[in-house]
Amino acid sequence: MKLKPKISIADHFAQMSDPRIDRTKRHKLIDILTIAICAVICGADSWVAIELYGCTKYEWLKTFLELPNGIPSPDGDATRTHDTFARVFAQLNPQQFQECFLNWMKSVHKITDGKVVAIDGKTLRGSYDKNTDSCAIQMVSAWATTNKLVLGQVKVDPESNEITAIPELLKVLDLSGYIVTIDAIGCQKEIVKLITQQSADYVITLKKNQSNVYEEVEKLFRTGINTGFEGIQHSTYKTEETGHGRHEIRNYVMLNGIRSQLDPDSVWSKFSSVGMVESIRLSDGKTTAETRYFISSLIKNAKEFANSVRSHWGIENSLHWVLDVALKEDDCRIRKDNAPQNFAVLRQIAVNLLGKEMRVKRGIKNKQFLAAMDNNYL
Repeated sequence: MKLKPKISIADHFAQMSDPRIDRTKRHKLIDILTIAICAVICGADSWVAIELYGCTKYEWLKTFLELPNGIPSPDGDATRTHDTFARVFAQLNPQQFQECFLNWMKSVHKITDGKVVAIDGKTLRGSYDKNTDSCAIQMVSAWATTNKLVLGQVKVDPESNEITAIPELLKVLDLSGYIVTIDAIGCQKEIVKLITQQSADYVITLKKNQSNVYEEVEKLFRTGINTGFEGIQHSTYKTEETGHGRHEIRNYVMLNGIRSQLDPDSVWSKFSSVGMVESIRLSDGKTTAETRYFISSLIKNAKEFANSVRSHWGIENSLHWVLDVALKEDDCRIRKDNAPQNFAVLRQIAVNLLGKEMRVKRGIKNKQFLAAMDNNYL
């Protein structure tokens, strides 16, 4: 007999450890988590908003949650329900919450070979607390650009930067068959090694402070352009777009068979090619040009390289923009203990579920509004 797949909230979050002491457990943790997830999907962006959602939707929530003592509130005081949510999420183990989220995504997400996973960081500006001089937290996320799903995220250590957070994220993801794209901060030998160890490919922006490699790549392309790439394995691809008052041309060039010249000691794992993107933009009568270089494990053609580079910006347009505009992440003032990190997971869950719901052809914000009004839709 084929087993029913585990796809519900309870299936994957019931294993969460409850941080509360026994005498304060008047409400089931899974009820608290479920109410919070539903509320954020419907547009709640604070503990007070989650409280209002829970109280308003009590009769519907009761149809599938136990709610042994009603909507969670401290000491039965319904006017301070939000304190319970705030306290619980401030204490929840964020790593365990993230692991439950990852397991849920793996159960409903099908890997598509050759598709792009973009990795990038984002600062939660509202999490800065001037009273304690605590800096705003930064999260690094992995975004499946074709499927439009958050595959995972980790918090950046306040004493460090994305260079230390990206390896931690890579270690918990299943990247086999993907092409991983990262901006210049991810141009690190250890990061490249972790990607290839998972049977994934990479396209990573080359940093200028990787001075030797950068200068050699720049020199190689300059020589190739002057000689028409004679004797160099290469492929080219060009795109041209017009819109929003500007005209942009992008020329992509990919060089293969260059490892012996650029990486003779094989210090970069599966370093197979380098790419160049020359962007020429005409806007308001002004022309600007930009050239960027990339290292890659791809051994195919410039069109695949171009798709990977262009797909990377999907994390800005389809994830970060949605988090800021629809879910108001930068305006969120939640700051205490683990709460900012855990609320970020709630938003990622909402983004994934709202994005994958395709029956209603509307934007994320209107889907949230509909979910808040229509229990059947939610």
